[in-house]
Amino acid sequence: MRRAINSLNEFLKGNYMAIHAYNEYINRAKQPELKLLLQQLQQNHQQHAMEITKRIQDLGGKPVDHPGIKGKSMEIFKMLTDHNNEPDHIVKDALAGEKRGIEISQNIVNGTLDDQSYRLVQQILDKNIKHLDLLNQALHDIQKKKPIDTIG
Repeated sequence: MRRAINSLNEFLKGNYMAIHAYNEYINRAKQPELKLLLQQLQQNHQQHAMEITKRIQDLGGKPVDHPGIKGKSMEIFKMLTDHNNEPDHIVKDALAGEKRGIEISQNIVNGTLDDQSYRLVQQILDKNIKHLDLLNQALHDIQKKKPIDTIG
């Protein structure tokens, strides 16, 4: 169980990184539709963090409550170096972050989880893959100067 808890905590750190990254994207976004989409995706990550936290607790572990030193360092670097507030740039950043997060998460949890934890993580990763679809559609809409669709 210790391995599963450790892997879930690493996965949880990634969700906190996503929540913090979406804060930055939301603050940079000027278009109301883009801001709404980013807020919805951030809320999904917040929900995922709550689900993972509960699972870690159910396994008898202590969940982390921050993105960790590595995650915080990445956030600070991003804030210092990225000041492009163009909608397509924000969406491309969010897309790159989601893709990186999915890849890293798959590597973190691969082969280290019990069945129930694995199913939970897989459900979350499936939703994150849908985030890619939504962001790709938003990027397409921005480039075609069409209104951005939001979730449901």
